[in-house]
Amino acid sequence: MTSASARALFAGLVDYAGLFPPAALAMDAAVAEYARWRRSPEAWMLGRFVAPASRLVELGRASDAALPAPGAGEPWRVSALVGADLRGDAARVSSWNVSHSGRAAVDSVELKAASPREAEAALDALPLGVAAFVELPLDADLSGLLTTLKRRGARAKIRTGGVLPDAIPEPAAVARFIAACAHERVPFKATAGLHHPVRSDRALTYERDSPRATMHGFLNVFAAAALAREGLSADEVEAVLREDDPAAFRLDEAGLDWRGLGASTAALAAARRDFAVSFGSCSFAEPVAELRALGVLA
Repeated sequence: MTSASARALFAGLVDYAGLFPPAALAMDAAVAEYARWRRSPEAWMLGRFVAPASRLVELGRASDAALPAPGAGEPWRVSALVGADLRGDAARVSSWNVSHSGRAAVDSVELKAASPREAEAALDALPLGVAAFVELPLDADLSGLLTTLKRRGARAKIRTGGVLPDAIPEPAAVARFIAACAHERVPFKATAGLHHPVRSDRALTYERDSPRATMHGFLNVFAAAALAREGLSADEVEAVLREDDPAAFRLDEAGLDWRGLGASTAALAAARRDFAVSFGSCSFAEPVAELRALGVLA
């Protein structure tokens, strides 16, 4: 039986990004995969469908047969990546939401900003009523950027990996980001490189000659975030991120325990609701299969 704490920690955790590397599926295939998992017993773990704003029309065509009729089912939630054409992409989001009302909605957008000024300008261009996740460079002045995001009601985003070893940030940098977000009370999401629950050496793509590297684990990241929300220091957060023994994490009816540090099931649910929001992954099958192999999922 899946524990209450596991359900609190993993509910809606995975935003499906099958369009992006290393999966890089065609739109029709990604939509079919997302629709299949929405019908599965593991649908409670599934979050938004992630797509570039520039491909929303294509997404609408590919998903038309799978989307529920208005009032006949839960609408699909979509996160749109906006690019350099901020106002154009914002208009695409608004138009798509009108044309798909009751069936699907872009309820969040994702963008990049390297400075408070860039963040302000980008947020000014976005449509109202849509959550904004701003990807921040980890070597930037996080304090200034997070202060801006908090004042504007926006959220942060961290890139935790990629298809090359150099794309994977050091645990200390990820820990600083999580601790800073916890201190400023700015919610965040993660993207890339979190296919596996626990930190481990893995192939970075699905190719036979793929490079290998030590990848961050999503259990590490979201356990660390929940504990950071409860007051863990950046050094302690880093220790959680570096953990490579799955047995060090225990999830039961009462909550999470990591080497004597813990968070209750209620605290995990609160952390997921208002702090550690989700992570984008080009695979949903891998996180599900590996949690089941660890005995975390029934």
